[in-house]
Amino acid sequence: MPVKDITKSKEFFTKLGFTFHPRHIDSDEMAGLVMGDNNVIVMLFPEPTFKNFVRNDVTDANQTSEVLLSIDAESKEEVDSMVKRAVEAGGTIFSEPQDESWLYGAGFTDSDGHRWNVLYRDMSKMPKGEEE
Repeated sequence: MPVKDITKSKEFFTKLGFTFHPRHIDSDEMAGLVMGDNNVIVMLFPEPTFKNFVRNDVTDANQTSEVLLSIDAESKEEVDSMVKRAVEAGGTIFSEPQDESWLYGAGFTDSDGHRWNVLYRDMSKMPKGEEE
């Protein structure tokens, strides 16, 4: 993902409780944001570096949307807590918490405007025919 300021992005995601892969911990050119129990890594790059990799223009995520990334939560309270921490860290809410009986979620933007969903799914209440 392209970011305007790698230090600011690392600070933002650290405030949300995420960690970074130690391989790039002191780098100004990249950061490996560790996501979930399977340790999926979302790479953050300064926009010029990212642009060089993709050989294409970088989208201004504050004006258009290129992706919507989703984060699983263990409870409704965890959804609310993460969204609150995102706002406190400099993000904004683009989708207030919504409760669809089995699905509870909200959306925020990070400090670069990338959009993130935080979702809690109560699989015991999921309507039949909507299983993954």
